[in-house]
Amino acid sequence: MNRSEIKENFRPSITANTDLYAVFGHPVAHSLSPVMHNRAFMTAGINAAYMAFDVKDIKPAMDAMRTLNIKGASITIPHKVDVIGVLDELDPEAQEIGAVNTVLNSGGHLKGYNSDGKGALLALESRTNLNGKHVAIIGAGGAARAIGCEIRQKAGKLTIYNRSRERGEALAQELESNFRPLENSERIRCDILIHTTSMGMFPDVRKLAVNSKNLQAGMVVMDIVYTPLKTALIQEAEAKGCTTIDGVAMFVYQGALQFQWWTGRKAPVDDMRAAVLEALQERSSEKDNPCPSI
Repeated sequence: MNRSEIKENFRPSITANTDLYAVFGHPVAHSLSPVMHNRAFMTAGINAAYMAFDVKDIKPAMDAMRTLNIKGASITIPHKVDVIGVLDELDPEAQEIGAVNTVLNSGGHLKGYNSDGKGALLALESRTNLNGKHVAIIGAGGAARAIGCEIRQKAGKLTIYNRSRERGEALAQELESNFRPLENSERIRCDILIHTTSMGMFPDVRKLAVNSKNLQAGMVVMDIVYTPLKTALIQEAEAKGCTTIDGVAMFVYQGALQFQWWTGRKAPVDDMRAAVLEALQERSSEKDNPCPSI
C-alpha cells in the first residue's frame, strides 16, 4: 500500500473504545514512532492511536499512564534509566541491561521491557550469522549496552571501542568483553562492526566514528543512526564491499517487538518499515524544498 492509498483508506475514528499508546521523551518532536506504530495499528485493524508526549519528568508521565489507562508506551532519551524507579516490575532482560524503552500497562501495573538489543539482533540475524564472529561495538552508551548483552548471549566475541576510556572499560567489564580506545581505531579487526553513537546523524552527516581504513570487503557494518538513512559510515562501507545494515532496520524491529508485547499479535514489519521510509523521504523532500508553494 503506497502513501496515497494509506491516506485514502485511513479514516481515523477516535472513540471511547480507542486504546491509547504513547512515546515519552525530551525532545520527541521528530520521533518517527507515531508514524510507525499508527501504521501498524491500522494494518492490523486495531482500534488504537499512538501519540508523542514531550516530558521532562518521567514520574508524572507514568502516573498519567495509570490514570488515563494508556495501554503501552515507548520510553526514549533521557528517561530510559530513570523510568525504572517508577515501574512496578521489570522484565529480567531490562533489569540486566539497566534501561527500559517499553512499558506495558496491565490494569495499572506497569512492567518495563527493553527491545533495543533484540531489535538490533533481529536486524543483524536477517543478514548474517553471529556464532563465533568477532564483533566490534563503537560506543558505550545505553544502546551499546543493550546490543552488547544480546551479542554476548549469542557467543559472539565482543570488543568495545569508545573515546572515553572510563565508560568504555566499565561497559566492557560488565559485558565480560575486551576494550580498546577509539583513538586506536585504525587497528580494528572484526567480522561485524556496529556503530551505536550519534556521530553521523543529521546535521553532522559527514562525520565518521571510525577510520574508513578499517572497512574491508566481506565485513558486516551496521549503523543504528537512521537520519540520514545512508549515513557516511554506510556509504563508505558499501563502497568498500561490506554488507550494510541501516538504522531503520533496528528501529523497526525494536518497534515490532513493542507492538507484540502490547497487543499479543505479530507485528506487520513490512508496513512499519514502509511507513518509516516514507516519512524519511518526506522529511528529505522538505529539506530540499523548505518553502513549498501553497
